[in-house]
Amino acid sequence: MIKLLELKKPRMVAEAAEKSRGMHIALEIPVFIAVFLVCSIAEMIVLVPVQLILMFTDPNYINAALSGDMAGVAEAANALVQSNAMTVAMLFSTAGIILVTLLFCKLIQKRKVTTVGFQKQGMWKEYAVGLGVGFGIFTVAVLLCVATGALRLKGLSPSFSAGIFVLFLLGYLVQGMAEEVLCRGYFLVSVSRRYPLAAGIVANAVLFAALHLLNDGITVLAFINLVLFGVFASIYFVKRGNIWGVGALHSIWNLAQGNVYGIRVSGMQTSCSVFSSETVAGRELINGGDFGLEGGLAVTIVLVAGTLFLLATKQRRYVEN
Repeated sequence: MIKLLELKKPRMVAEAAEKSRGMHIALEIPVFIAVFLVCSIAEMIVLVPVQLILMFTDPNYINAALSGDMAGVAEAANALVQSNAMTVAMLFSTAGIILVTLLFCKLIQKRKVTTVGFQKQGMWKEYAVGLGVGFGIFTVAVLLCVATGALRLKGLSPSFSAGIFVLFLLGYLVQGMAEEVLCRGYFLVSVSRRYPLAAGIVANAVLFAALHLLNDGITVLAFINLVLFGVFASIYFVKRGNIWGVGALHSIWNLAQGNVYGIRVSGMQTSCSVFSSETVAGRELINGGDFGLEGGLAVTIVLVAGTLFLLATKQRRYVEN
């Protein structure tokens, strides 16, 4: 905790504070919720047409609708919602989050995109490093589960499709960055203009976790791990001084779960993965059960260790409080 309090505010916060010192936290939170709701509307604008196209080109849905089989309609609709096509569309629709958040920061808060973390200098290197860190730490969690008998890797998945995998990859590159722009680039920086950096880190981490409360299989430990991920991502964002690395880290973290190791991503299952895996019953405390590894102690361990490591590393591009 002492190390967290010793973190210096990055240049992004100082530049954002030049325009405004920010609002009281009691106002920052409802404003964040309002921004998130507008983001959700933007996502729906993209998703609804896609869902309609999928429905009216699906023979099972059409046949059930024409025959008046409402149970069949519901079953077909549910299958479409859980299909790879719909999941990929949902991932790409999060581009609306990036657009709405940047417009809010630019037009309402009068902030430059650099204060969200979009610095040009070293962006490709930062992105590459983030990809490596994200894949590495999640792989450590997988190995912990395998070593403790909580997870079985059963070899290459027979349902793997290179084309669908590429679509998931591109989709997660958008989705991971979107959540980082919203929670770290906008909200963490916004709160930290007025309050200590530690307050911005904790506040955004809790709100980030709260955004997942309606996910399938959510548990108390899963919520705690999501908060820990928010803290870890926030410190990475602050230490590196840009959004590129943490956006890449978040993206590859999610891709590795579902499309590399075949594990649920915050409760969401996909059929296209490089490897096939199976969680072991009775070991839910370690492997997270229906929520995926993010709901288990293996992820708790790697996130705590990763956070402590980050706190011990040198901070780049900061300004004094």
